[in-house]
Amino acid sequence: MKDTAINLRAGNAFMHEGKLLVVVKNEINQPGKGASVAQIEARDPLMGTKTNLRFRTQESIERADLFETDYQFLFETDGVYTFMNNETFEQIEVAGDLIGSPKAYLQEGMICAIQTHEGAPISVTLPKTVVMTVTEADPVVKGQTQSSSYKPAVLENGERVLVPPHIETGTRIVVHTADGAYSERAKD
Repeated sequence: MKDTAINLRAGNAFMHEGKLLVVVKNEINQPGKGASVAQIEARDPLMGTKTNLRFRTQESIERADLFETDYQFLFETDGVYTFMNNETFEQIEVAGDLIGSPKAYLQEGMICAIQTHEGAPISVTLPKTVVMTVTEADPVVKGQTQSSSYKPAVLENGERVLVPPHIETGTRIVVHTADGAYSERAKD
């Protein structure tokens, strides 16, 4: 599908010189003289490399077709994560590098959205939040509850997170999968 460079937004995929690229950032520069230019920062999802490109804003580009499907996480073996499509029972293997740091929050049976291009996985999106149990937390220091300070804690997956002083070992909390930040105490 043909489109113009000015219409590219973060997350859009396009073909350039035979390679699939995903837009990370698109800035439109309007110099005092001459035509506007689209300065695009793009990532090659297969190789993991980033590149900067310049297009005239009305220059034609080839948009890539990406398909997003929900998959259930099954297991991990040697840095390769296996997911299953619940409708077709087709299994797909994804390298841990493609998932990035949110892979620490994957739980068996979790439903994730996987984008594919010509059958190859391009990205994996976890749910926005996940419920985790705190396995280690520092004790509350007297008077600390009156301030808005946070204390370090360790989750069941070994990840460290900053939590409010009232959170103790064994408490279930909601964590953002994108950055591993504490959100709230889980509702029981």
